[in-house]
Amino acid sequence: MFNMRLNLSRKKYYYALVALTVGCLLVGGMAKTHFAKAPIKPESFPVVRTQLIQAATAGQDYTYAGEVRGRHESQLAFQVTGKIIKRNVQLGSIVNVGDVLMQMDAKDIQQTVSSNSAQIYSAQSQLKLAESNLNRYRQLLDSGAISHAQYDQYVNTYDAAAAAVQQAAAQYTQGANQLDYTLLKADQTGVVSAITAEAGQVVSTGQTVVTVVQDGEQEIEINVPENRLEEFKTAGQLRVTFWALPNVTLNGNVREIAPMADPTTRTFKVRVSLLNPPPSVKLGMTATVALFGGAAQSAFSIPLSALYQTGNTPAVWVVNDNILTLRPIQTGLFGNSTIQVLAGLQPGDWIVSAGVHKLTEGQRVKTTGDAL
Repeated sequence: MFNMRLNLSRKKYYYALVALTVGCLLVGGMAKTHFAKAPIKPESFPVVRTQLIQAATAGQDYTYAGEVRGRHESQLAFQVTGKIIKRNVQLGSIVNVGDVLMQMDAKDIQQTVSSNSAQIYSAQSQLKLAESNLNRYRQLLDSGAISHAQYDQYVNTYDAAAAAVQQAAAQYTQGANQLDYTLLKADQTGVVSAITAEAGQVVSTGQTVVTVVQDGEQEIEINVPENRLEEFKTAGQLRVTFWALPNVTLNGNVREIAPMADPTTRTFKVRVSLLNPPPSVKLGMTATVALFGGAAQSAFSIPLSALYQTGNTPAVWVVNDNILTLRPIQTGLFGNSTIQVLAGLQPGDWIVSAGVHKLTEGQRVKTTGDAL
């Protein structure tokens, strides 16, 4: 009996051990299957479009767009404040010296002139009376009827009356001038190139209302970046072409270079005189000035979308071994959706050409790109 119980205990122990072993194997297999099926996520990097900088040399010819202008321009303004009641010219009107271009309401000034005229009449009457009294009392002085002190009073009265006449005359002259200033007249023969005020408008003293370009010399006004300014100072003849006159090509000379740059565009105004322009060249036409003989230098054109602005310094993202580096550059002329890079890039550089404002220094990226 004891042996039977011992055998049964051994069998139970054996079966329990087998069940435990099988359970462990099943759990281990399931865990292994679970971990084997779990995917390993690779590290993700943003994809950027890049372009390759290839060797290029900026040509020696540079072109600048400008406008045909007259060498001598008069910006005319009224010398008094008032309301314009009449305009006698249109854009393109030919005017001669003395022609009335605009007229201002002169009612108030006319009243002042009339008042000054009456003051002259009154002052002259007082002077005549003072002169009559002075002559009469001179005779009394000669006869000893009055003293010198009494006579001096009439001399002073006469002098004051004479001064009053001069003052009234000066006021009248000033008023007459003001009345004449209500007529804006051409000071030279030329063509009306701009009108900046209309009838019914109140303008102040010195406010430009009409611009007249004098007949004669014509020139082109262009804007030149500071890195090209020195070339214009030593330039010989320039070539000038016109968009509206494709068959007309003229020579030009640099006449004037502005001493200071425009605070907004940071460019210098340059005036180029035209040599013997034909009558077909009209004021206001768009022209292109070509400069020859500039020093050659390495330059590249990159898309405007590649430009990253940090403060006042332009820069681009350069990709090296899929790592981004922000590199400052020096820019030149603008093109059609492009900008010229004069310094900061070398042939073989890869730059990010789009989406530049979403990137950071040292960031790892994936690239896809073209060659510039």
